[in-house]
Amino acid sequence: MPLLVRFLGTAASRPTVERGVSSLAIIREGETLLFDCGEGTQRQMMRYGISFAFDDLFFTHVHSDHILGLTGLVRTMALQGRTEPLRLWGPRGIGKTLRQCISLGGERTTFPIDITELEPGEPVKRPEYHVDTFAVAHGPSQSLGYALVEEERLGRFNPELARAMGIPEGPLWGRIHKGQSITLDDGRVIEPSALVGDRRRGRRIVITGDTRPCENTIAAAQDADLLIHEATFADEEAARALETGHSTAREAADVARKAGARRLVLTHISARYSRDAHELEREARSVFPRSSIARDGTEIELTLTEELAVTDDVDGVEASRLN
Repeated sequence: MPLLVRFLGTAASRPTVERGVSSLAIIREGETLLFDCGEGTQRQMMRYGISFAFDDLFFTHVHSDHILGLTGLVRTMALQGRTEPLRLWGPRGIGKTLRQCISLGGERTTFPIDITELEPGEPVKRPEYHVDTFAVAHGPSQSLGYALVEEERLGRFNPELARAMGIPEGPLWGRIHKGQSITLDDGRVIEPSALVGDRRRGRRIVITGDTRPCENTIAAAQDADLLIHEATFADEEAARALETGHSTAREAADVARKAGARRLVLTHISARYSRDAHELEREARSVFPRSSIARDGTEIELTLTEELAVTDDVDGVEASRLN
């Protein structure tokens, strides 16, 4: 079950020759989720092979470098004859601006567009995963970070042992794997624990959008497989980062370290580092070695893990996890 992240735009505030403005796609088992839609996003989607047949677009906040691509994207979808609904998600107050983007130019939209304003902590639930929301610190604007969190997976079923125990292959195997006890014709009761291992954890990807380092991100990124954090500036511009509600690469790396994230990828890179971001990468790796800088088109694949899901004992103490 592949889980892919494709960076479509990695520049801060304005596009450069090397980088478009903010947008990225997550593809999970053929389903695409788009996060932010800066100017030119549809062109980047074509360039990097992202299908227009997606249903969900999440916005981190209302600033122009994260939303201006919506107008062109909707126009292209209409010209392609789309009829399926498009769902737009974003922080409180974003709806008015998104509707202005959609109506700009006056062309008729051929498909329904549903806009939902989310409060921090309000999840978007799907059958096998959910997208959590958390408040980030980007000045006075209402801004959200997102965490795609997969549900725990069933433990491994032992077919050889099931055959040795005389359990016929078929529906009974499925019931056991789903955690149900069964009774065989000879009266034996088979408990799932005899044939099924412990549940395995799902994957977690955290996207901050624009933000200062904040405790909410640290909490959301606990043990995350991938933290995608903005890193607009290097240390030399730390005062500017504070003034504008952004982060330095070193500050983003410190968030990853405190969260115990497994990997950090930095994006939203200022134009001054657009061509050569080695300085940002060096500063980040001095704090969190598993750091890298995204470029437009960067693709990251997260494989399934065999690690066991974290469980709590009766006293609420976290149990050990298989590594």
